Amino acid sequence: MPIAKIPQPEQLTVTPALRLRRFENVIPEALEWYRDPETVYLVDGIREPYTREKLERMYNYLNAHGELYYIELLEQDVFRPIGDVTFSREDMPLVIGEAAYRGKGIGRTLVAALIARGRSLGFDSLGVREIYSWNHASRRCFESQGFRPVEATPRGHRYAIYLKKP
Repeated sequence: MPIAKIPQPEQLTVTPALRLRRFENVIPEALEWYRDPETVYLVDGIREPYTREKLERMYNYLNAHGELYYIELLEQDVFRPIGDVTFSREDMPLVIGEAAYRGKGIGRTLVAALIARGRSLGFDSLGVREIYSWNHASRRCFESQGFRPVEATPRGHRYAIYLKKP
C-alpha cells in the first residue's frame, strides 16, 4: 500500500543481485519461513509456527501500514524470494526467511537501501517498533546503519535513525 499518497514501486533494485518485489499475495516460500520455529522466535519471541491464516493476517496488516516487499536474490539467473520487509516511517520489520542467507550482510544492505528511500522521500526519521534484546543479529544490523535505541520496551528497545539534522 502506498505511504501517504506516495506510490509504491513494483520493484526496488538494491544491487544487481538483490531486489525488493512488491507484495501481491502469499507465496509458498513465505509459509515455510514462518513455519520455522527459530524464525518465528526472532520475529515474535515465541516458537509457535504460523498457519496460513495467521500469515495472511500479518501480511494484510503490514501491507495496510507500509510498503510490503518480498526480498529476492539472484541465483543462477533467476530471482528467488528469501524473505520479506516492510518499509514505513514507524517500523521496518525485516525477515531473512531462508536461514542460509542470514549473517551474509543482506539485511544491512537492505536497511541502507531503505534509509536511502526514506531520505529520497524527505522523511525526517525512520523507526523500528521493537527489536528484542535476544535478537543480536537484528540489533547489529540496524545499529550498523545508524539506528539507535530510543526507548525500552518490555522485551527490547524501539530504534530510530534521524535522517535530517535539526
